[in-house]
Amino acid sequence: MPSKNSVSKIVSVDEQAYEQEAGQADHEDVVDETPEFRATVEMEIQAKVDANHPDGIVDTSEDRIYGVTLAQEERIRAREEELERISAQAAFGRQEGRAERTRAVVEQERRDQRPAKEVDPREKLGRATLGQVNRQAQRLSENVNSGYTRAVIAKRIASRVLEGADMFEAVMDTKEEMHHEAGTIVPIGALEEIRRGEVTVEGRVLELWEPSSPSIQQVGLLEDETGRTKFTIWKASRQTMVQEGERVRFRAAAKNWYNGRCSIALTHWSEIVFPERGRWWE
Repeated sequence: MPSKNSVSKIVSVDEQAYEQEAGQADHEDVVDETPEFRATVEMEIQAKVDANHPDGIVDTSEDRIYGVTLAQEERIRAREEELERISAQAAFGRQEGRAERTRAVVEQERRDQRPAKEVDPREKLGRATLGQVNRQAQRLSENVNSGYTRAVIAKRIASRVLEGADMFEAVMDTKEEMHHEAGTIVPIGALEEIRRGEVTVEGRVLELWEPSSPSIQQVGLLEDETGRTKFTIWKASRQTMVQEGERVRFRAAAKNWYNGRCSIALTHWSEIVFPERGRWWE
């Protein structure tokens, strides 16, 4: 029969075991399972070097990457940009030749926008008709002081002939067109037929009269082979004085009408040229 002391020893052993298990359980409830990382000596030394180096000073701005040096951040940014570029190129390349199609469309649009090469109407005329056109163009270039070359005049006549006009009609229409263009010297006898408000005429000063108003600089009569017309030079125009018997060319002279007759007046927009005055410094 076991003794009382033996029983108490057994109970004490069980209680001790229970207390140890309970204590271990309580200890496990409060222990922080997060592992503790400690910097090595080498890491601490490198951190001090980075912190004291000019490139390692931490920038607290929002645009900087926290905790890295400037050199490291530049490498990270460069790598990110490279990856984005590669990704964009890959996405664009998957669009089944879109780049090539776009380039082809742009090139075609450029070709379509180029002005078509002008075809010389004289090339479509027969040899005999072309000869007549050239002769008439030479005659107009000599009779109409427009500044156009014989070739330009011949093209205009040829265009009208190709449109169905006969040779005489084509020449007269071209002549009228040249007379109505700015800069063309208009015969004085044709002033009334010109539709423009400003004309260029050339002739000889036949005579000068006494101005009827202090606002008039000169007034007189201008004559050429086709007729005569009155001209007025206003003081406000500040033009050069002309002389009787002198040949002059009035550019951009304004047409005026009085009692059914056409005259011209020189304003500050006009210009006087003296073809016979010789050298420009005389």
